[in-house]
Amino acid sequence: MPLSEHEQKLLEQLEKQLHEDDPKFANSMGSDPGRSWSTRHVVIGVLGALAGVFLLLVGVTLQNIFVGVLGFVVMGGGVYFATMRSSRGTPGTKAGGGKPGKQRSSFMSTLEERWDERRRGEP
Repeated sequence: MPLSEHEQKLLEQLEKQLHEDDPKFANSMGSDPGRSWSTRHVVIGVLGALAGVFLLLVGVTLQNIFVGVLGFVVMGGGVYFATMRSSRGTPGTKAGGGKPGKQRSSFMSTLEERWDERRRGEP
């Protein structure tokens, strides 16, 4: 069901206000054009998941726990690989995108600072 014209205007106003109030948060919540689904990852991941299901069924048929667990692990790895997104950012960067740990810690520290400010009653 499409939004009415009034609802679309309200949504645009809310989005504009969010970008004005907190541009970092608005950009982090938006879709990242540098990250996209990779067909290669999806195909390989689905094939891996199917191989895992096959191993799992073979393990159940043979009543071999090791083969069944191995099949489950392969299946999980295939699903994980299929859902990974490839980075198509600036040339010279790796697919991982740099230092995710550092970005995450700065993001968390920013959130903690904001939480502390709110608890103290500061704007």
